[in-house]
Amino acid sequence: MELALKRIALQILEKNHSIDQLAIVGIHTCGVYLADRIRKIIFEQGGIQVPYGSLDITLYRDDWSIISQNPVVKTTDIPFAVEEREVILVDDVIFTGRTIRAAMDALMDYGRPHSIQLAVLVDRGGRELPIQPDYIALSTDVLADERIQVMLTEHGGIDQVVIEH
Repeated sequence: MELALKRIALQILEKNHSIDQLAIVGIHTCGVYLADRIRKIIFEQGGIQVPYGSLDITLYRDDWSIISQNPVVKTTDIPFAVEEREVILVDDVIFTGRTIRAAMDALMDYGRPHSIQLAVLVDRGGRELPIQPDYIALSTDVLADERIQVMLTEHGGIDQVVIEH
C-alpha cells in the first residue's frame, strides 16, 4: 500500500507545477488517513508542506435519509483558504461517483478552488455519474453485490484491501 501511495504522491507532484497552490483534503473516514499519508510522502519527496484538511459529506449525500434516520456527522476541518487552490480530494474506494459528487458540493461551500483532482486507492468501476479519478492505485472489477473493504492501521486494522462477498 505504501508503494501505491508513493506512486500517487509522485504523480501529484508531476502533474501540479504550482505546488504552492496545492492542498489535500481527505473524505471521512479512510480518505482522511490516506490523504495524510500522501501529504507526508510529498513532504518526504519534495520538502513541501501541503495544506491538509478533512471533509465530512454525510449531509451532502443524496441518500443520507435512506441510509440512516440518525446520521453520524463527523468533523470537517479545512484550515486553509480553498480559493484558487489545486485541491486533491482523497478517498479509499470509488464506485458510483456519488460520494465524490457530495464531496465536491461540500468543498464548494468553503470557496471556489482553481481545480479539484481526485485520488483513490481503489477504483472498482460501476460508475453512475461521469466522475473519474485522476490518480488510482488499483483498478478492479467486482460484482455488484461484492464490497471492497479498505483496512488501515490508523483505523484499528492492518493495511489491506479485501473483497467481501
